[in-house]
Amino acid sequence: MPPMRKYGYADSLATASIAAGGTLGILIPPSVILVLYGLMTETSIRELFAAGFIPGFIGILMYLGAVKYTVWRDPSTGPCGDKMSWPERVDALKGVWGVLTLFTVVMGGIYLGVFTPTEAAGVGAGGAFIIALARKSLTIRTLFETLADTARTTTMLFTVLIGALIFSDFINRAGLPSDLFNLVSGLDVSPMLVIFAILAIYIILGMVFESLSMMLLTVPIFYPLVQSMGFDLVWFGIVVVIVTEISLITPPVGMNVFVLSAVLKDVKASTIFKGVTPFWCADILRLLLITLVAPISLALPIWLYR
Repeated sequence: MPPMRKYGYADSLATASIAAGGTLGILIPPSVILVLYGLMTETSIRELFAAGFIPGFIGILMYLGAVKYTVWRDPSTGPCGDKMSWPERVDALKGVWGVLTLFTVVMGGIYLGVFTPTEAAGVGAGGAFIIALARKSLTIRTLFETLADTARTTTMLFTVLIGALIFSDFINRAGLPSDLFNLVSGLDVSPMLVIFAILAIYIILGMVFESLSMMLLTVPIFYPLVQSMGFDLVWFGIVVVIVTEISLITPPVGMNVFVLSAVLKDVKASTIFKGVTPFWCADILRLLLITLVAPISLALPIWLYR
């Protein structure tokens, strides 16, 4: 935020870029949300990682388009900065080459089948440790703090996952998915219309629910219905994650917006919501595109693993 203010960017555009950009990590591998979805639905996690790559890249392009539209509509929101030469641009990236290399090794290893997602996590953790040692930025105190944070995060995720699996088992034993399928079958409607109804429910829930809770509570109910209608669960997983992304910037409970507003005391949540509107519209367009054109998300998994 400080560098964008330094170069004269409007608070609405700067904060919206951070809030919306923060949602991309949910879809672009490696993603915790995709792992949780894969475990709940017994879907291949490496296929989910492959499926998320192209939609994530499309999301980046659409966000760039949203920025372009915002600046075109009001040039004062993003004034032109000083032009930099290519050597200066390359020099500015010198601090990230290690991270980029590690990301390429981890994701390339998963996509090429060199190691499983679980093994990739170990490679990533080991690689990050080596990079920290090489940069001499790791002290004994920092190491113990990192290990403690990792233990807390892992415990939290496993607790959430165990609860989600218990809830999913309860839903199945109660017969809710089969009852829902019988209800939908009796309506004699198009399967795609059912998908759009599910997406509408997700968007409405996203206005009042925290994104992870929304996914954990609804996926066990909806995925058996989606599977019984003949849709690919990998494709549905990507659609669900995109809707989860949208919920993070959807008022009135857009989590990313309120977190950013809490950090930046001088920026109102209404200002961020106003700035994030073009990004929200771009996400809706991407959601429609991925929903209607399933091969966009399924092309890589089919090519690599099927």
